[in-house]
Amino acid sequence: MRAEILERLKGVRPALLSDALGKAGAMDHDMRCWSANCRVSGPAFTLRVHTADILMVGKALSECPSGYVLVIDGQGELNTALWGGITTICARLKGMAGVVIDGAIRDVAEIRRDSLPVFARAAVPNAGGVEYRGETGIPIQCAGAVVCPEDWIVGDEDGVVVVPAARMESTLEIAERLREVEREIQTQVEQGRDVAELLRYNELIENKKRTGLLPQMRFVPKN
Repeated sequence: MRAEILERLKGVRPALLSDALGKAGAMDHDMRCWSANCRVSGPAFTLRVHTADILMVGKALSECPSGYVLVIDGQGELNTALWGGITTICARLKGMAGVVIDGAIRDVAEIRRDSLPVFARAAVPNAGGVEYRGETGIPIQCAGAVVCPEDWIVGDEDGVVVVPAARMESTLEIAERLREVEREIQTQVEQGRDVAELLRYNELIENKKRTGLLPQMRFVPKN
């Protein structure tokens, strides 16, 4: 099942998955890719760390299964790095699918040359401490998105989308249909068709004029 989903995800952008989720699921806009390879997809292995502390990062590296994406809730601390060049090498050699960090990284020059997808919100030279225990395998938040263990993490140059595990199949089906619609729209646009006509924007605008812009204006009282 997982292998089939991974194969299908090769042809679906995170943007389409967000559309399929009702324009939801995306992490905050500053979650960006720092490595040579920005395509990541896989189930989540979650970690919550104490602010500015890397003690549990090494343990999570040991526990995270091959093919999973390590998702770290660094509680948004951007002035202390939780990840660097050595941890990137460790994760790649272990066969992890990637890492997504609600926090900062360092060793950017090394990470930029690495094939392991590394997403984070910032880069900073400061390293974290090794004092406090964190937690693995629990629901976390990462850059504005809730991530539960086994949820699907899909990212590219646009950013990262979280798809709840229970909704992955249905979301993927919708995204695949949207992909075909987009391809047809693109084909017709390249042939000179007007995009406003194709997407019925003028019709929508006229309907707005008739019904009003406020939701209350669409109220129909019962007789």
